[in-house]
Amino acid sequence: MATIKTQSSDRRVRRTRAALARALIRLVAERDLARISVSDVAELAEVSRSSFYDHYRDVHELAEDACTTMIDGLIESVPKPTPGADDLAQEATESLTAFFASLTEHAGLYRALLGAQGSARVLDHIRGRIVEATRDRLVAGVDGRLPERVPHDVTAAFTAGALIGVAVDWLQRGCPRPPAEMAEVTWPLLHALYRING
Repeated sequence: MATIKTQSSDRRVRRTRAALARALIRLVAERDLARISVSDVAELAEVSRSSFYDHYRDVHELAEDACTTMIDGLIESVPKPTPGADDLAQEATESLTAFFASLTEHAGLYRALLGAQGSARVLDHIRGRIVEATRDRLVAGVDGRLPERVPHDVTAAFTAGALIGVAVDWLQRGCPRPPAEMAEVTWPLLHALYRING
């Protein structure tokens, strides 16, 4: 009996959190995150303010949770690296396009959380997920041209830093290039990392 109540409670928590995240994403598309109140989010999500506070301290914490959840979903949707893949460029460009498209879709939220007054938690989370995904690709030996003296963790961290730097600059300038173009111009820069001769 306790298990059924727990499962029902878990589903209710997930539903409420999802409704709050959807409401915030709609609101942040219309105005700056700093101008969105708990009442705004609760009203649009059709929950009470007390229900909001059962889950989050404030709008900023909700924004962090929504952002990290979206990044997790994006990273998990990217296909795992294929050892010996013939078309690394196409695979990488498709992954980068999906990354930039996700940022574009929720640009207001990402801009607020990755800008000068942003969230260290979100930035660290994104960096960590990119490091993890990059390390997977290196370990799988998709390209395998890095010299042994360059550790995978250093290369993965360097790649994550470069990609985040490009993404933040692009967001702050209002996403002037479409995601596919950003992928096309970013991939050669990242790929240069794997063309180092020992």
